[in-house]
Amino acid sequence: MSKKAEAYWASRYLTNKTGWDIGHISTPIKEYIDQLEDKELKILIPGAGNAYEAEYLFNNGFKNVHVADIAKPPLLNLQKRIPSFPEQHLHHKDFFRLKGQFDLIIEQTFFCAIPVNKRQDYVKKMQQLLVEKGKIAGLLFNFPLTEKGPPFGGSKAEYLTYFSPYFEIDTLETCYNSIPPRKGNELFFSFRKK
Repeated sequence: MSKKAEAYWASRYLTNKTGWDIGHISTPIKEYIDQLEDKELKILIPGAGNAYEAEYLFNNGFKNVHVADIAKPPLLNLQKRIPSFPEQHLHHKDFFRLKGQFDLIIEQTFFCAIPVNKRQDYVKKMQQLLVEKGKIAGLLFNFPLTEKGPPFGGSKAEYLTYFSPYFEIDTLETCYNSIPPRKGNELFFSFRKK
């Protein structure tokens, strides 16, 4: 694990410099989860931060939810909010060192928080972590790519160049149900491992 990256993200949580954190699950992801029927799915939320998505899933009967973050403070925050969340499902790890196989991966702004030069590695790692025909779904930012970040933006066309070789593109469209501050700046996507 990169000690520098770990220290950077941990300090953001410890000093409350978490402008991306809306304090609850985002509407597009909540509505996606609400249509999932199989409560046995093994789900991963990488770069989860305070993991409101994991909290929502767990409280709605999904018990095989795994959360990963390079920073420890947000994992401790989730433990405080849900003491019954299985400790062995909390992974204090660099995403690129995660192991295991999952049916579904939920993406909530993690892709746009990692350095741009790691995007290709991210896509390959996602494919590795998914079972055959496994899915990745969630949100990507839709604003011009910047060198200053995180977050780093991107576009539909750019994302397709990364994901198309490895995934079937089921959905990649502008969110109709973003929270007001993010309206027009989010793409909802659902991709299946090829």
